[in-house]
Amino acid sequence: MSDPAEIDVLLVEDDEGDVLMTREAFEHHKLRNQLHVVPDGVEALAFLRREGEHAGAPRPGLILLDLNLPRKDGREVLEEIKSDESLRSIPVVVLTTSQAEEDILRSYNLYANAYVAKPVDFERFIDVIRQIDDFFVSVVKLPR
Repeated sequence: MSDPAEIDVLLVEDDEGDVLMTREAFEHHKLRNQLHVVPDGVEALAFLRREGEHAGAPRPGLILLDLNLPRKDGREVLEEIKSDESLRSIPVVVLTTSQAEEDILRSYNLYANAYVAKPVDFERFIDVIRQIDDFFVSVVKLPR
């Protein structure tokens, strides 16, 4: 398999512990992707639309989206991303603590590309991040 290209990954997460674990997973597995972090849904949409302080933001190749966010929750963000013609082709992986069937169903109905329940165990969390990266960066062909 050829060497995968580096992509920008947008993590939309308000829990500092989960942000830290995701950063560690990227470092632990020497993932070459650039990780950008925003703490809520309003900031996520500003980043994606390159508004305000995010005017120079890169277009992410992958979005890791928590559902339970302040200001604008992940479900609303997902709905806005997938209804925006200029953003809808960006793959969105819902990465959340919720294992509720209604959240899973609603996320897929809003066109999430994958739904992953966050493991509480650190080693398992790192493994999940690596698998997401392997799949979306090494296996899947993404639009540029």
